[in-house]
Amino acid sequence: MINRSGSQIREDFLRFFEGKGHRRVHSSSLVPVNDPTLLFTNAGMNQFKDVFLGNEKRDYTRAASSQKCVRAGGKHNDLENVGFTRRHHTFFEMLGNFSFGDYFKKDAIAYAWELLTSNHDHCFGIDPSRLYVTIFEGDAKVPRDDEAEKFWIEIGVPKERIFGMSAKDNFWQMGDTGPCGPCSEIFYDMGVEAAEEAGVDKPFPQDDQRYVEVWNLVFMQFDRSSDGTLTPLPKPSIDTGMGLERIAAVLQGVLSNFETDLFTPLIARAEELTGHKVEPEHAVDERSRASLRIIADHARAATFLISDGVLPANEGRGYVLRKILRRGIRHGRLLGQEKPFMYQMVFAVRDEMQVAYPELKESAERVSKVVLAEEEQFARVLATGLKILDTALQSAKVQRFFELHPELRASLSNSYSVTEEVLDSFTWPSSNKGVLNGKMAFGIYETYGMPLDFMVDAARDAGIAFDQAGFDAAKEEEQQRARASWKGGSQKSAAPVYRELPKTEFEGYSTLRVDGAKVLALVKDGVGVPELKGGESGEVVLDVTSFYADSGGQVGDQGWLYSGDHNLVVAEVSGATKPVQGVFAHKVRANHTIAVGDTVDTVVDGAVRAATTRNHTGTHLLHAALREVLGKHVKQAGSLNDATRLRFDFSHFTGVAEEELREVEEIVNRQVMGNTKVETLVDVPIDVAVNELGAMALFGEKYGEKVRVVKIGDFSTELCGGIHTGATGEIGVIKVVGEGSVSSGVRRVEAVSGTGALHEFRRDFEVARVVGAMLGSSSDEVTPAEALRARIAAQEEEMKKLRRELDQVRMKSASASLSDASSSAVEVKGVKVLAQRVDGVEKAQMRELVDSLRIKLGSGVVVLGAAVDGKVSLIVGVTKDLTAKVQAGKIVGQLAAQVGGKGGGRPDLAEAGGSDVGSLDAALKSAAEVVGGLLG
Repeated sequence: MINRSGSQIREDFLRFFEGKGHRRVHSSSLVPVNDPTLLFTNAGMNQFKDVFLGNEKRDYTRAASSQKCVRAGGKHNDLENVGFTRRHHTFFEMLGNFSFGDYFKKDAIAYAWELLTSNHDHCFGIDPSRLYVTIFEGDAKVPRDDEAEKFWIEIGVPKERIFGMSAKDNFWQMGDTGPCGPCSEIFYDMGVEAAEEAGVDKPFPQDDQRYVEVWNLVFMQFDRSSDGTLTPLPKPSIDTGMGLERIAAVLQGVLSNFETDLFTPLIARAEELTGHKVEPEHAVDERSRASLRIIADHARAATFLISDGVLPANEGRGYVLRKILRRGIRHGRLLGQEKPFMYQMVFAVRDEMQVAYPELKESAERVSKVVLAEEEQFARVLATGLKILDTALQSAKVQRFFELHPELRASLSNSYSVTEEVLDSFTWPSSNKGVLNGKMAFGIYETYGMPLDFMVDAARDAGIAFDQAGFDAAKEEEQQRARASWKGGSQKSAAPVYRELPKTEFEGYSTLRVDGAKVLALVKDGVGVPELKGGESGEVVLDVTSFYADSGGQVGDQGWLYSGDHNLVVAEVSGATKPVQGVFAHKVRANHTIAVGDTVDTVVDGAVRAATTRNHTGTHLLHAALREVLGKHVKQAGSLNDATRLRFDFSHFTGVAEEELREVEEIVNRQVMGNTKVETLVDVPIDVAVNELGAMALFGEKYGEKVRVVKIGDFSTELCGGIHTGATGEIGVIKVVGEGSVSSGVRRVEAVSGTGALHEFRRDFEVARVVGAMLGSSSDEVTPAEALRARIAAQEEEMKKLRRELDQVRMKSASASLSDASSSAVEVKGVKVLAQRVDGVEKAQMRELVDSLRIKLGSGVVVLGAAVDGKVSLIVGVTKDLTAKVQAGKIVGQLAAQVGGKGGGRPDLAEAGGSDVGSLDAALKSAAEVVGGLLG
């Protein structure tokens, strides 16, 4: 067995299967395409799902890939285990070979054994005596997989090393229905040093730590129906999966995946960035090692997810990404790093992975900025979370206080809050000062990312028990809710009626009309029907069409279906979609009865198509111009092109300035006026398109091995299956009409073209004409917009000046009314108390008045109340010499309760608000009584 790098293992695997006639297929995005049931790509077969289901055909029947995968949400979630075990990861690479009705068990088993044990080129040379094999042992529905056992024995695996296992481990199914079949797994013996119990030598398969599954061969040989019946597939297939990180540990002779060269450079960088270096020869807290492993793993996951277009958010994929990032950040804090550091880990991931995934070279800067923004936001959120946690701990103490003194509940809750001073002065009967509610703690954990161990420690330090059971129950409830609410989780794939249909031949690239199209299927409310009657709405599937279907941001065509005699409009088409790959479903409202088997003519609305293509080509120009002006980090994050407008979402971290938008608009329109030819290159190998032509692959799109490339001179080159103008001059003109934020790190530009732009210019001209009439004629140096902006700015300045003057008048008025107020102060138990109403005065001015009155009193309590816009404001000031006897917070608390509010503050100054204006005078009159009560 030759020790080799992780990169070499990946390459050897792919070359081995290329030598066996397999097509090397690029990893698909971590964001699954056309599969709403998946949160993230989590297996190598995901991108081939439609091929296995028979919904898609490719020009090869054998494939091999190294697939990016994430398991950190939904059904497959390894997040909490990562860092604390040898082999759990959020991001990993799955090596796999696939047969689509080509070879089956015999060849799959032979290939696997040869790659693992042979010393030929690109093989691993593993000692066969360290390998074990499992097969399906059979059950009531499916017999034991004796066939697989026979093939394993034929290639040299001793019978005593082949073990039958249950359906739980050795029977695979794609879903409740569909392809399924037995599995055969290959395990490697890591040696007794890897045993779960140190030094305990257990036989296979009794030790999961020692005997590691390195490869799973899935034999798809049945089709499961809805009633559970298993029918042999006419063309059985193969799907295998080998974790790169696991096989690297085997071939590099280490016990943990984190000890392989796939992770050690990242862990070393994490040590540098956190300042927490772990020396192998020194005993170190295992939690510190775990934290470094977590940082390394989560940096890989975050880098690839963001590179593939996912952004931190509060739901769906973005929420899982946010949890991954914040978990990594938290473990950096456990190692003592309070400043942002994860954003620098992005470049370490790039350096290690860019050979296999060259897109990281371009995306790393953008990804790093997203991570930094999330780190800075999390720091702010964590600071808020600490305040919420302190409040929750205080609440737990108060609840415990009332449990011990129920007789005080009514009087205290009606007078003032149980303050920290009261709780601290109370003699507790035991160390238990209350229980931190688990559901409340989970809310803080979930909302603010507050670490569980941090909350447990804080509660213990406060003498408060932590409700772990309640926390766990709340967490489980949230996980169930998340699984149910995942936007794609409850969705089904396309209706079954579409799956059996042949592909629709699309001729719309070259023509707006196709005569003699045959109606293959009619669908109403998701169910196939023999006909649609006049007035009914549904979907029509044809064998050939000129209608473009929703794809790549371009909306489907509109138009008409004519009868076979070319005279009658049998249906109006409002759009078209592709429910499964290659099948076009036309959304129609029937004017006359249309039946399966009918012949129709497809006629696209040429004016709508032309307007849509103008906007689509305009989007390509806009994308290129934004990259030129803002930087190469700009990458499409979504688009919409219809007949009325174009909308383009892109990665960028600040608002686009007006002058930048103007520059983008000028660049785009120079390209339009240049009337550059728009070239469409078809059937280009994706390697050539991306690496030689420099075409940009866009987020969320699914590409095959052969692609269409849309090239606009040397200005723009993109992979695109949409329809475009013949030359840029056909666009006429492009006018940007809006720019704004979509989400964190994503901006949106909206624009119009052609006649839409003309309408926009007319509207702007009308506005300019009206402004000119209002402000007088403008010169060449000053445009109407600039004149209006100057007028508004001047008016705003004037309003600010008037507000300042009004505040000064109010302050003078209030001060005058209180000039001799000190003489009206009453004395309570030796303390002067002054209470006054000062309506119309803002809070800042009330504070100034309190300070002034305290000086005049010399020693005493000042209470001011005001009614502003139907709300009550209260402020209490206590001179420093009296704060040991009476505190402002306690006074304002009692007064606030009388006006339907609450408040608090320092012993010398406190504020409150309320909603009951009618009770303000009574509250102020009771101020002396409240102070007297507190003085005792």
